[in-house]
Amino acid sequence: MSTTVKRNIITSWISFLLIAVLFTPSYASLPLVDSQGTALPSLAPMLKRVTPAVVNIATSGTVRIQTNPLFNDPFFRRFFEQPSQPRHRKTQSLGSGVIVDAKKGYIITNNHVIDKADEIKVTLSNGESYQAKLIGTDPDSDVAIIQIKAKKLTAIPLANSEAHNVGDFVVAIGNPFGLGQTVTSGIISAMERSGLGIEGFENFIQTDASINPGNSGGALVNLRGELVGINTAIFSKSGGSQGIGFAIPVNMASDIMQQLIKHGEVKRGRLGAQAQDLTPQLAEAFNIPFRRGAVVSHVEKGSAADISGLKSGDIVTEINDKAVRNADMLRNNMGLLRIGQTVKMKVLRDKKILMLTATVAEDDELKENIKGKKLHVRLDGTELQNIPPSSKLYGRIEGVIISDVVSGTPAAQSGLRRGDIITSANRKNINSIAELQSAIKKNKSLLINIRRGNASLFLFLQ
Repeated sequence: MSTTVKRNIITSWISFLLIAVLFTPSYASLPLVDSQGTALPSLAPMLKRVTPAVVNIATSGTVRIQTNPLFNDPFFRRFFEQPSQPRHRKTQSLGSGVIVDAKKGYIITNNHVIDKADEIKVTLSNGESYQAKLIGTDPDSDVAIIQIKAKKLTAIPLANSEAHNVGDFVVAIGNPFGLGQTVTSGIISAMERSGLGIEGFENFIQTDASINPGNSGGALVNLRGELVGINTAIFSKSGGSQGIGFAIPVNMASDIMQQLIKHGEVKRGRLGAQAQDLTPQLAEAFNIPFRRGAVVSHVEKGSAADISGLKSGDIVTEINDKAVRNADMLRNNMGLLRIGQTVKMKVLRDKKILMLTATVAEDDELKENIKGKKLHVRLDGTELQNIPPSSKLYGRIEGVIISDVVSGTPAAQSGLRRGDIITSANRKNINSIAELQSAIKKNKSLLINIRRGNASLFLFLQ
């Protein structure tokens, strides 16, 4: 072997050893400062301040196990043994919550975390546990407020979620399963996400910070330690995080929180108009150059929209100086306005820009509940309601919604369920309680067509 070849081999081995030594990780000795003595960036100081405000929530409750309505028929009971007492089962739920008022002990979380709970227990980061009082819930936005009586609590300051943009760094904090805080980081990947079908009102912040099971109701914070949103849901085909998580913006959650604390419920107003997305086809038909907005398809006479001068065919492009991209955004923005609040609308009509002002009216339809027994003996045990404007079904399906069914009543025995929508009665299509009453009249028997989820079926009640 020549001297040159030997020299090359030796040089190669020395280079390899130097690279191995220089680039081998030394995690145990990672310095907290760089070579110039400058402190390395770290989220630890911020997290130390805010993590005590994120709590674990454990609930327990009891639900009745629904039996097949056929077993209520004496003929079937002769052949099938059934328990004499209604069967029940215990339910448990685990999630997270965020302390937003340290003095009064208010905690904001998701409605689905405490839904149907008989008992709510809050565990702080230091291990102390307290029984919580339910202040109010809003299922349409999936927000709930609970309260504990404890001293020296830590609250997270609220940010302005509208001041944040795609690309801002955020941290998701939860306290799942009583294991203590879990922290994941990422960025805001989208704003004002709607039309997902997760909640009645959707205006989500989308983030790639992992939101894991048990983190629902936890905090999404910015790098200053301010609350940006309430972690709510993930998009996943496997059940685990796939980098698409959703949080309720804190501005929206804070507004709902104030109403829940004051009234125990959210009193939503209504505009009295229906709208649909401005599709490319509609834009072409209206001969307009842009593709974003909500096309007004119907205006109710005497409503706030009618009084403001809004007309069918108008295209709403802004509401209270916020751009309206589609009908869902218009509905969401209107659903969050309080009764008596003034709303400014930028409208395109016949290629002219108009500015209209409306005063949000109280929703009378939400008050129009009626006991089914007043309509028909076979509807005894139900509570009926016109489909409210806050519902995702409003304007998309005609009928009357069954808002409640009492177990053991004739209606429950007939197989009716809460959430069913009666679309026809005695072969007559209905769109209101008044039309249902007219279709029933004094008939002893009742044939109804109901919409249940994505399915439809007839029920003959006699």
